[in-house]
Amino acid sequence: MCTMIVEKVKIDGSGKGINGWFKLEQANVSYDHPFDAPFEHALNIDFVNESQGVGARVAVELSEQAARELARAILDVLDQANTDGHI
Repeated sequence: MCTMIVEKVKIDGSGKGINGWFKLEQANVSYDHPFDAPFEHALNIDFVNESQGVGARVAVELSEQAARELARAILDVLDQANTDGHI
């Protein structure tokens, strides 16, 4: 069964797709059936720039554990960068 859980987040950064680097403007985060990952459900992140079309997309499908570990690692790295005076 589809969960229909999705959040859209405005972001600022760059992603590398099939045609090279492009400006990222949005991340679509969902918990639903993956297209490729071998899980019943996955945490799916699509990093996109809709104004550049379907080629400006980087898709990621993660297990629940991998998603939680990635979220923790991101926060840990940002905290360390802040502590070290880089932010």
